[in-house]
Amino acid sequence: MHIHILGICGTFMAGVARLAAAAGHKVTGSDANVYPPMSDQLKDAGIELTQGYNAEDISVAPDLWVIGNAIGRGNPLLEEILDRGLPYTSGPQWLSENVLRDRHVLAVAGTHGKTTTSSMLLHILSKAGLEPGWLIGGVPFGTHASAGLGKSKYFVIEADEYDTAFFDKRSKFVHYRPSTAILNNLEYDHADIFENLAAIEKQFHHLVRTIARNGLVIVNAKSEALERVLGMGCWSRVEEFNSTSGWSVDDDRVVRLGATVQGSLAEMPAAGMHNAQNALAAVAAAHDVGVDPKQAIESLKSFEGVARRLEVKGMQNGVTVIDDFAHHPSAIEATIAALRGKVGRDARILAVFEPRSNTMKLGTMKDRLAGSLKDADRVFCYKGKGVNWDPAGALLPLGGKASTFSGEIDALAQLVASDAKPGDTVLCMSNGSFGGICGRILEHLKINGEAR
Repeated sequence: MHIHILGICGTFMAGVARLAAAAGHKVTGSDANVYPPMSDQLKDAGIELTQGYNAEDISVAPDLWVIGNAIGRGNPLLEEILDRGLPYTSGPQWLSENVLRDRHVLAVAGTHGKTTTSSMLLHILSKAGLEPGWLIGGVPFGTHASAGLGKSKYFVIEADEYDTAFFDKRSKFVHYRPSTAILNNLEYDHADIFENLAAIEKQFHHLVRTIARNGLVIVNAKSEALERVLGMGCWSRVEEFNSTSGWSVDDDRVVRLGATVQGSLAEMPAAGMHNAQNALAAVAAAHDVGVDPKQAIESLKSFEGVARRLEVKGMQNGVTVIDDFAHHPSAIEATIAALRGKVGRDARILAVFEPRSNTMKLGTMKDRLAGSLKDADRVFCYKGKGVNWDPAGALLPLGGKASTFSGEIDALAQLVASDAKPGDTVLCMSNGSFGGICGRILEHLKINGEAR
């Protein structure tokens, strides 16, 4: 079958494309922004890409059009597809019908930690020899790809609550019908499509409704929102983590199931208590498919992490530059806390943040921004396109250690590099490319060092 994907360079849709190509389908695609590295990954998989969404591209004539959720009414190519009555579907629906059917799906849902937890679970199952397939919203180090078919009935998927397509406003994850589901946490996010937390809770309840009686829901016991979700009805087995009667991990990273010690995550490279909790959920999910918890914990000692999750991009003149995907205040706070635990109290952290997600652009979380950044020694906030609120006002509680910037990215990188001193760590946080700021900062650090 020939499928053509609209919005193919998005992380999820690119994963669908790679899976379809690996399954033997002819895959082509269109996107408004066809550029490396995603374009290179897709071309390496034999996928031909078209720049833009021109009506004349209808001549591609696939058997099926797969429409990404970034594509809305008014898109010229979409309008041509609809006018001609051509067959189309969504990425999640295609995935459900062509890849996930008859497989044991292990889905990881939650506001934070989905990519890392999914990657940890993939690592555990792979180390146990289960050869799972996967689709993850990032690239786990050691896999070199965000998606793969695998060789067994098991399939690990990052289960996103964002909407499915222009014609299907349910969350993507309702299509996946997992046998094992992690509900990692739940906060308000995606303010562009959800009016409040209750609306997101309802979507999570829809996910729970799809899970069979003999399926398993692994839920964070410390989340009041998830307690409300299960209170709407749950017909499956339930296990709790962050619970003394269920799965728990203490400050020393000792893992217990009830009162029984299962092992220690102390040697797991991933920093921070939030990652210990992510690992705990992954261990619980792996246990559901027969992996001994002690074996799972042991395997996490070799977990290399995920691209753009506290990823060290380089060091110049004694300054370490790190890239991270954090964009929600809770994730920003947890990321800085993890880094602080790694570098110590005496080392300086320079936080460089771009409010780029739709939720952050709308200013929904602006009152929480200063609190999430308080443990950094210097804060640089970049006001990019679409940010219509005042970051300087939001960061006033931080006093003189916070600066806002709205000029060229390279000028911001130069400013940060000039402020940095040997022993500092520069932490860049955005859910986008941030104009390649990590590389720019490293280059300016190099120039500054050569000028001394």
